[in-house]
Amino acid sequence: MSLDKRKIKILKAIISSYIDNAEAVGSRTISKKYELGVSPATIRNEMSDLEEMGFLIQPHASAGRIPTDKAYRYYVDDLWKKVQSSGNANLHELRGIIEEKASEMDSVFKNSVRILSQFTKYTSFIVAPQLKQAVIKRIQLVPVTDKKVLLVLVLNTDIVKQVMINLNNPIPFEQMDKISSSLTEKMYGHKLGEIDSFKDNIIRELYHIRESSGDSLFELLPYLMEQIGRFEDFNIYADGITNILNLPEYNDVVKAREFISFVEDKNSLAKLFQITGENDLDISIGQENQYNELRDCSLITATYKINGKLIGKIGVIGPTRMDYNKVISTVKSMSEAMNEIISQNFDEDKEE
Repeated sequence: MSLDKRKIKILKAIISSYIDNAEAVGSRTISKKYELGVSPATIRNEMSDLEEMGFLIQPHASAGRIPTDKAYRYYVDDLWKKVQSSGNANLHELRGIIEEKASEMDSVFKNSVRILSQFTKYTSFIVAPQLKQAVIKRIQLVPVTDKKVLLVLVLNTDIVKQVMINLNNPIPFEQMDKISSSLTEKMYGHKLGEIDSFKDNIIRELYHIRESSGDSLFELLPYLMEQIGRFEDFNIYADGITNILNLPEYNDVVKAREFISFVEDKNSLAKLFQITGENDLDISIGQENQYNELRDCSLITATYKINGKLIGKIGVIGPTRMDYNKVISTVKSMSEAMNEIISQNFDEDKEE
């Protein structure tokens, strides 16, 4: 049995109807809503064939049909061909919103994930560059109180990381800038992931400022190095996590709680994005997802790059009946907008 043109039209009509309403679709609904040029009886026969071929299922004996993962996969693969060849109408708009107040990479990520969630109405994520591979540009110690110092670490991708440090003994405020300058001079150009291998050398090399800064610096340095080395290898930005509660598929409180628990776990999300591959755009539907919590969901991810090198991913998680046309186009546009912004504002090789 082949998937001929009439079956394809009926299948697409059923998918479109189910995406809009989340209700099982009957032949009369398709006949009234879509001008297919065939009778409800013919549509019923074709729906029976589509069910036999694995594209539809009938949840209840008296109900209509709903699409399967196989149906969505066919629909998405056909749609992706069209999206690839089409322009991105909202690219300029997206870029304008992302760039607003985006003086740092961190701002780009926060703006992007917020916009992605607002545009799609689903849960959105951005995986930031791997910090362990980032290069240190500047270290600044900012006094907060006598025994509290804010460590500000600026990396080559213009990501700024901060951590509060509690001191055993106060360090004079006037010495903070000198210590910061010395640390920056010694650590500039080193990768964050290399700290453990050279931290003892740094402490020895900074011995010359001991007289002016006192012994407190040497109490601080080992702890300071330890804190820098503890920065996570990744950072996840998320938005719209509770959007799933607005969908009828997640009226089940237990099911909704399992989903939210999964997406709030940064380690789970990091692993999820690692297994989606490095294609410019990847789509996983229903049972194609490796995690049980996402077996009723679709995941659409795209990459963003600096100087052609992949540095992170953006993604949207929604129900399998998501509006694929809108979401794929939006994720693709967002990826391209981020690539342009990052290239023009944060690509140091380009600036040189």
